[in-house]
Amino acid sequence: MENYEKLEKVGEGTYGKVYKAKEKSTGQVVALKKTRLEMDEEGVPPTALREVSLLQMLSQSIYIVRLLKVEHVDKTPKNNNHHPSAAADHPPPPSKPLLYLVFEYLDTDLKKYIDTYRKGPNPRPLPPTLIQSFLFQLCMGVAHCHSHGVLHRDLKPQNLLLDQQKGILKIADLGLGRAFTVPLKSYTHEIVTLWYRAPEVLLGSTHYSTGVDMWSVGCIFAEMARRQALFPGDSEFQQLLNIFKVLGTPTEEQWPGVTSLRDWHVYPRWEPQTLARAVPSLGPEGVDLLSKMLKYNPADRISAKAALDHPYFDTLDKSQY
Repeated sequence: MENYEKLEKVGEGTYGKVYKAKEKSTGQVVALKKTRLEMDEEGVPPTALREVSLLQMLSQSIYIVRLLKVEHVDKTPKNNNHHPSAAADHPPPPSKPLLYLVFEYLDTDLKKYIDTYRKGPNPRPLPPTLIQSFLFQLCMGVAHCHSHGVLHRDLKPQNLLLDQQKGILKIADLGLGRAFTVPLKSYTHEIVTLWYRAPEVLLGSTHYSTGVDMWSVGCIFAEMARRQALFPGDSEFQQLLNIFKVLGTPTEEQWPGVTSLRDWHVYPRWEPQTLARAVPSLGPEGVDLLSKMLKYNPADRISAKAALDHPYFDTLDKSQY
């Protein structure tokens, strides 16, 4: 990686550290994601390879962060003692291969951006037209993933990067992305940061689909409007209670099969609140779209593609997207 000068560490992704760096030959600023390769029994790092293959496939969308190149570094330590017998007595430790994913660099994410409106000397709401634009771009990016058979599974404001000059939002960190096929396979339910995690995952379902991403999109939509999380739980149980207090405790009529899910218990019965109370700054169309993203039954949740045609976006100039 001598072609790059690391400038600063900017974060940790699902599976590795991320650095802001400069390519020495061109001066281009990039994001370097360093991933230590954990080998499986075949000697192949499954998560890293999965992320690379997904990113290469999805990078053609402007709403997915662009993977520029992949650098493989074999960290074999040099043995400076050239005496043959010494080398035999002290063989170098086994190598630790590293993978560097080189991405386009974006200077902020949606979480930090929302915080600039929420904190500081002049707290103010995000402009409605900006929320509309960011949500439209998020739905474009998610629709692109889903149309290529990929679930993101970890959508949250920290994973949405912003090009502030151009007003473009891009989905990043596909470390938990999964190609899904029909019939749906059984997946791990240890996914998605708690506040954005769909109720079917919280209740232990391992058979899920694109609805998990759309629930997260709904939570992000509400957070842009409120400037704070809609369902901020500190445990899986508390997370469910926070959801039930707003949307009402789900019933078999609303969501067939809910009481048979692995982690279902008998919960207190709450009646649903009107969503407009939770997000007072959203107009009727915004509340309607949000309610369609936050349906309990995943089969009833609006798809990303259908969301793009919702009346909430009627006042948006779609020709620029």
